[in-house]
Amino acid sequence: MNKNDILSGQVIDYTHEGSGVIKVDGYPVFVPNTVKGEHVTFKLIKKSKGFGIGKLLSIDEESPDRVVPPCRYYYQCGGCNIQHLAYDAQLNMKEEQVKNLVRKMTKLDIPVRPIIGMEHPWRYRNKSQLPVKREEQIVTGFYKPRSHDIVPIEECIIQKESHDDIMNELRRLLNELNVSIYDERRHTGNLRHIIIRSGTAINETMIVLVTKNKRLEQADVIAQHMMAKFPYIVSVRQNINPDRTNVIMGRQSTTIRGKDEIQDQLKELKFEISDMSFYQINHEQTEKLYQQALDYAELNDSQNVIDSYCGVGTIGLFMASHAERVYGVEIVQKAVMDAKKNAALNGLTNTHFEAGKAEDIIINWQQQGVKPHVVMIDPPRKGCDSVFIDTLKELNPDRIVYVSCNPSTLMRDIQSLSDLYHIEEITPVDMFPQTTHVEAVCKMTIKG
Repeated sequence: MNKNDILSGQVIDYTHEGSGVIKVDGYPVFVPNTVKGEHVTFKLIKKSKGFGIGKLLSIDEESPDRVVPPCRYYYQCGGCNIQHLAYDAQLNMKEEQVKNLVRKMTKLDIPVRPIIGMEHPWRYRNKSQLPVKREEQIVTGFYKPRSHDIVPIEECIIQKESHDDIMNELRRLLNELNVSIYDERRHTGNLRHIIIRSGTAINETMIVLVTKNKRLEQADVIAQHMMAKFPYIVSVRQNINPDRTNVIMGRQSTTIRGKDEIQDQLKELKFEISDMSFYQINHEQTEKLYQQALDYAELNDSQNVIDSYCGVGTIGLFMASHAERVYGVEIVQKAVMDAKKNAALNGLTNTHFEAGKAEDIIINWQQQGVKPHVVMIDPPRKGCDSVFIDTLKELNPDRIVYVSCNPSTLMRDIQSLSDLYHIEEITPVDMFPQTTHVEAVCKMTIKG
């Protein structure tokens, strides 16, 4: 077969990006927007040694799992990639993805429990990051897949409705004020991104205007107008990113008007959230994720917990009222300061947070006589490095609870721990409906 050939076949599986897999004479072709079980006709638009990429031309036999994507921008925008799948089918795909990774990467017999999904899998995002561009007028939206071309949008049905209102009014105001907009090719202009963060249990919202320059013209006019129009906006901040980079935010932020942070609440715990804080974007599913981690920890009020990669302390504070003492470690100094502040906000006196590399701080604690019964792990997508895994083995806690945002690195890490720990079970959690992303919580107990 050659590039631009018109071919047909049956979708037999999914890639981790949600494309359908079709084999033509044993050669795999990945075709986006197809559903497992369908027979389709497609054009081969890219061919490499290991696989090809196809463009869907027609559906010859349609799956009952196919739905009409409710978003009008779905086929242009890169924010979602499986809206054409019924939600039950999305959950099944993600659960199977975790099971397949267990089989392929660990060779262990690990039970995978049914995935924890959402009752209403829409309007869940409490954080929106919107690139800004000047065309005939100023436009805001999301990038097309694998590009920096913006799809102008007026509505995103996976973000909170209030974010749509703020986005549209702010865009109108920016046009009216003729604000300078950043041009990434020339590295000129000023306003680069708009970020909207909001609480769910507590109705507070923050706008962050990311600029190239320290000065933002008419900044106070913008802040005053938006806070008057939407009384739940309690903070308008400016973040300065002067670098020629794809990284959205810079290191320096100032408050234009209002508070430095907003608040939200998970179960009975309150958290202060700044523009730079890591905070889960799906409130409903975060409570379920943390509850699953708490269940796996099996705390009885007399045990010590180490929360490695603790961030602003969300999981550790979730554990604190069920533990004797919680020790949190995080490499980002500002996050540790936020964790201490959040512990005080909730009147929790049985917590201790330190900044530094997890493997170094944990060894120091061990030398000071700290013996953890449970270690919580919630690493970034790259997972745990080998030094941390070795430190964990030396620490030898009774139980490990691993919260993973990347099941592939979870499988690699639990394989490294399986000589000392029973890998009891894994529970996938759907934190990002309408996308292929899946999180998972894993329970491990010491052998013997």
